[in-house]
Amino acid sequence: MKRREFITKAGVAGAAGVAAASTLSTPALSQGRQKITMVSTWPRDFPGLGTGAQRLAKRINTMTEGRISVEYFAAKERVGAFDSFDEVASGKSQAYHAADYYWKGKHLGWAYFTAVPFGLSYTEMNAWIRFGGGQQLWDELAAEFGLKCVMAGNTGCQMGGWFNKEINSADDLKGLKMRIPGLGGDVMAKLGASPVSIPGGQIYENLVSGAIDATEWVGPWNDSFMKFYEAAKYYYYPGMHEPGSMLALGMNKKWWDGLSKSDQAIIEGAAAHENDMMMAEYNMKSGSALTKLITEQGVKLREFNDDVYDSFAEAAEEVFAGVRAHSPLAKKIDASFVAARKDLGGWSKISDQAFLSQRNRALGL
Repeated sequence: MKRREFITKAGVAGAAGVAAASTLSTPALSQGRQKITMVSTWPRDFPGLGTGAQRLAKRINTMTEGRISVEYFAAKERVGAFDSFDEVASGKSQAYHAADYYWKGKHLGWAYFTAVPFGLSYTEMNAWIRFGGGQQLWDELAAEFGLKCVMAGNTGCQMGGWFNKEINSADDLKGLKMRIPGLGGDVMAKLGASPVSIPGGQIYENLVSGAIDATEWVGPWNDSFMKFYEAAKYYYYPGMHEPGSMLALGMNKKWWDGLSKSDQAIIEGAAAHENDMMMAEYNMKSGSALTKLITEQGVKLREFNDDVYDSFAEAAEEVFAGVRAHSPLAKKIDASFVAARKDLGGWSKISDQAFLSQRNRALGL
């Protein structure tokens, strides 16, 4: 066989082999372009959470000028909401948008990268992740599962939840079946409630049917959309369980590591943009939604009293003791988080918190 003919045939065969292999293990590539799939834990077009995830997928498409084409799948369109983690860790999809505390059953450390009881506000969470060692710890945890995660949204301080009766003491929580995931659910369990973790799209039907007695979700904007007021009238605040709920863009680490530095920077930039956009949207829309709930839907707004909140705090410390005993990495994450909370809390007490208190008092807000 002539040398030129041999090289040509070998090249064709080699290319066919590479194409076949890439079809099985990596996203489709064509002249530097690739098509990837992003799954999520949110219903399609769900305000804030779902629309934010969809907005992020579109932004990655735009910022890469289509070189990375993201096909987005809402919950149940490709996999179930809580199957998103395994879908991406296995490499079947390249990315998910979710709240990482959903994965605490895999490792308790995941809870800290969404929200934990008596934890960090939105601005404090950003500070810890970006400048307090949080991202490095998140990377260490995620790598154990073949993932890379970055901040990609926040819903801010959440409401305490919807209840079918008044909560005047910790005793009122005993026997209550409540939809509440994460370590917040563990706190409720310590107080005698029965926490249930179900996807957002299934909460309403369970609340209306009486399968659960109470639920937390996000806040007035989302909660009014879900029509929880049709099944429960007592709406409590503030939520101890999620003071600044951060959402994640989780990516298959092997896929992430194969990207160029510039593409990694673009994706990080798109996720950071959504992190800001989502929080701004929630802040702007929650106030008017709360007013409508009270004036038009007859919702009874209630504040947890100090005794109930102190009971939350005592139960939370028991939960955190269990986290620290879970593993060396969980203990390290908790120590970093607690140190950041002390520094950030001390500063916010004489900055944002002091100013807002005086501003609202002086203006009668």
